[in-house]
Order: sequence, then C-alpha cells, then structure tokens
Amino acid sequence: MIGGDRQNTRETTADHSVTQSPDEQHVSVSRLLPSWFRNRYPPPEPRRQFYFCLILERMARGEGSEASAAGLLSSPDEGPIGDVKQKNQRTSLTVCNKICYAIGGTPYQITGSALGFFLQLYLLDVAQLDPFYASIILFVGRAWDAVTDPTVGFMVSRSKWTSIGRMMPWILFSTPFAVITYILLWFVFPFENGKFIWCLIFYCLFQTMQTCFHVPYSALTMFITSDQKERDSATAYRMMVEVLGSLLGTAVQGQIVGGSTPCNGEDNVTASSNVSVVTLEDTRQAYLIASGVISIIYVLSAAVLFLGVKEKKGIRHKTSKPLTLRQGLWLVLSHGPYIRLVIGVLFTSLAFMLLEGNFAIFITYTLKHRNDYQNLLLVVMLSATISVPWWQWFLTRFGKKTAINCSMIWGIPFMIIIVSVKSNLIVSYLVSAAAGASVGAAFFLPWSMLPDAVDDFKVRNPDIRGHEALFYSFYVFFIKFASGISLGISTLSLKFAGYVTGKCNQPEVLNTTLRVLVCLVPLCFIIIGLLILRTYPIDEKRRESNQKQLQKCLESEENSESETTALGNTA
Repeated sequence: MIGGDRQNTRETTADHSVTQSPDEQHVSVSRLLPSWFRNRYPPPEPRRQFYFCLILERMARGEGSEASAAGLLSSPDEGPIGDVKQKNQRTSLTVCNKICYAIGGTPYQITGSALGFFLQLYLLDVAQLDPFYASIILFVGRAWDAVTDPTVGFMVSRSKWTSIGRMMPWILFSTPFAVITYILLWFVFPFENGKFIWCLIFYCLFQTMQTCFHVPYSALTMFITSDQKERDSATAYRMMVEVLGSLLGTAVQGQIVGGSTPCNGEDNVTASSNVSVVTLEDTRQAYLIASGVISIIYVLSAAVLFLGVKEKKGIRHKTSKPLTLRQGLWLVLSHGPYIRLVIGVLFTSLAFMLLEGNFAIFITYTLKHRNDYQNLLLVVMLSATISVPWWQWFLTRFGKKTAINCSMIWGIPFMIIIVSVKSNLIVSYLVSAAAGASVGAAFFLPWSMLPDAVDDFKVRNPDIRGHEALFYSFYVFFIKFASGISLGISTLSLKFAGYVTGKCNQPEVLNTTLRVLVCLVPLCFIIIGLLILRTYPIDEKRRESNQKQLQKCLESEENSESETTALGNTA
C-alpha cells in the first residue's frame, strides 16, 4: 500500500505538471536556468519562455532536435515559427545550385556539338568511308539512340529511391563508359574492312551511355525544386551553360582539327605553297586528341553536378500505382499539349539539325572557306551563347509562345543570304553571327516549355506518379529518330550528287545539293513547325493556373507528412 500510495502520488504530480498552463510553469521552469543567464536575458512573455525552457530540458536529456525546436517555438494557433521560411528554403535554389545543375548539361552538348558538326566530315574525309556507309552510320546511330531514350526513361521511372536520389545513380555509373566509347569512336580502325563496323558499334554504344546520362539529367529538372519560377531560372542557367558547352565543343574540336583535313593527289592545296603538308595520320591524331580533351570535360562536369545538386523527392500520392510501359506510352501520347509541342519543336529542331550536320561541308566545298570553317562555326555558337539571356528576358516579358515564334522567324532571312552570296568571307561571318541568335533560341526555348506540358499533365492526372522521365525520354526519342532519318538521307544525297571522298574540288551539282540542305529544306521545316506551335494551348495564364494547383497539392502533401511525423513522435 505504501508503494501504491507513492506511485499514485507520482502519477498525480505528473498529471498536475502536464495540465499546468504555460503561465504557471514558466516560473518553475526558469529556475533551471543559471542566475547570470536570467539577469542577462530578461524573461520573455510566459508562453514563449515555457516552450523555450522545455526545449532546454529536452536538450539536456538529449531528446531535442532542430525539427522539434521549430515546432515548439510557436503557439498552437500560430503554426510553427519559420515554417514559411523552411518551405521557401526547400523550394528555392541558390545560385551555386543552379550553376552546378547547369554544368551537368555540358557533357551532352559538348559531345553533341562535336558529333553534329564534325562526325559527317570525319567519316567522309578522315575515316574515308563511302557516303553510303556514312549515311548508314548516322541513321542507325541516331535511330538506336532514339530507341534507347524511352527504354531508359521507363527504367529510370521504375528505379527505386536511393541515398543519392533516383536519377543520380544513372548519371554517375554511365559516365566512365560514355567516355571510353566516345574516345574509341574517334579512333580509326586500322583495317579497311572493319572501319564501318567499328564506327557503327561504338557510335551506338556511346549513344546508349549518353542516353543513360542525359534522360535522368533532363528529368532532374522536376526533382531539384517544386517552384516553377525556380525551375525556369534553373533551366535558363542550364541552357546558358549548355550553349557554352556547345561553344566549347565547337571550339575544342574545331581549333584542334580545323584545317587539318588533307586533300589528295593533284588537288592538294598545300603542295604549291609554303605551308607544310598535313598528312592523313596527323588529322586522325588531331581528332583523337580532341576526343580526349572533351572526355576530361565530360568527367569534370558530371562530378560538379553530383557534388553541387541534391535531388529531392516529388509529390507522392499514396493511391497511385506505378505505370507499365504501355500505360506510360498511352498517357504520354494522349496528352494533347505535349504532342503539339513535340511535333512543332520536331520540325524546328530538324531545320537546325540539317543545318548543323551539313554546315561544315557547305562552308568547305560550296563557300570555299576551307581554312575558316571552324572559325565560322565558332562565331555561330558564340552568338547563340550571347543570345540566351536575351531570349530569357524576352519570354518572361512576352511569353514563351511569342518568343519561339519570333526567334524562328529571325533566322529565316540569314539562311537565304548565306546561300546567295558567293564566297564572301566577311558576309559569311556577319550572317553567321546574326543567325546564331536563332540557334540559341532553338537550344533554350523547347526545354523551357517542356516542364509546362509535364505540369499540365500532372494537374489533370493527379493520381499518377513517376512519369516525368517518360515525357522527357519520348520527347528526345521523336527528335533523335527524325534527325537520324534526315541526316541519313542528307548524307546519302551527297553520294547521289557525286561526292568524292578526300577531294578538294567537288562537282557543281554537290554545291546545289548543299544549298538545298542548308536553306530550302530547313525553311520548310521551320514554317511547318511554327504553324503547329500556333495550336499549342498552354499560354501564360494556363501555366500560372497549373502552378498554383500544383503548389496547393505540394503544401497538402507536406502538411499530411508533418501530421504523420507528429503522430509518430507522439506514439
């Protein structure tokens, strides 16, 4: 009985202590503080001091934490102090985060610009493959790359969350294999009969590894923050750096290998001059050195991305189920705004891809600027880089649809001028600089519009998760597959036009063919793309409405998680 009385006494005391109000407890709790502390810091209002001292007690017992402190420092009717600040911190990105995220896009662009501008020239004049085989390599490589995009996107969407995220493991583990296959692609197989198979295999392998890097990186946009303005800002940083990456790839590849393509037999332009003759072996060595430099940049960029960006979980819905590949394909292809955006951008992108793929040969053989083609390419990419901030301001002021329409129309007159002038180097430089602004917009604007289409899908399908990588992968799939067909056909047309590998003087019909490939066909594609983009339904008003609805969903999810955590701590 005595023990029971003592136990009842302790329970009564505990119950009394729990039921005491903060005003009653703050005096007794404040006695836990040293006298010098009480004299230096006068007591706050009772309720605040109660929670503050209770924190001290918990910390003294080793039970306190930053999360519980934030909750205790507010009254029940006020909500946690700093809750808004914490939400802003969770959704906002620092400049350092944005720069590190943007640098992660460098590998794709630096290798893409090197392949886009120089691979066709390399296959024809350095590896000295027949145009027919070169066209097969370009088509099969791009088509294979296109097929791997939705496959990898589906695998990424089914990946489990790890300690470093869901996208980051793909980025990290694909990097070393991508670098190895990229270097071997630019290594000319020593046996004549094996050159075609060698180039085809390593081109396809590199595209596969590059896809394992780029698809997760593209989808990472949706996982670095939930704030649409922060995403647009990060996308602007990314596009700026990616255009710089393209500029860097053009500069590295062009300045190392520029002017090193030898001419054969009686057409050797260096034979009657004081300039030392460039051998085929020297040219091949230059291409290999350039691939090594680009590979180093590739690895460094991937390291910066991993160290400077933290992947965050998106909105999770308890009632949602993972999508199968067929379901994901159906949902993606049945979303009208996404399809209209993809088809419109498909045609505009094809225009610039045709121009990119044939521009080096056009400058070399049609404009006769053999020793300046790498510098003209550099001017185009430098102008594109400078124009990105301008287009970022333009789209925030006038909207994304207006920006993409104006940027495409801007480049049309200069495409016409470049094929109309006859070997005027100064005019070629001026036109290249002016046309570069459209190239910059072609890099930036589609990737800025794609997250809007994804958000629109999320608003209309709130119970479906894990689909972001599918949207990005199918987008890249359509672009790459179509570009593979166009580049394959354009390279094959060089064979029909009478292109002779390694010759400095080509038949006149080749010049006409190149003019069609860099002007007439791209103009038709741009016009078709702009007509389709006019039907794209997501304007600024709809985009802002979608963002507000997604923000409400995110806040509801966070509140639900907070309540679940609080109940768990109480239990």
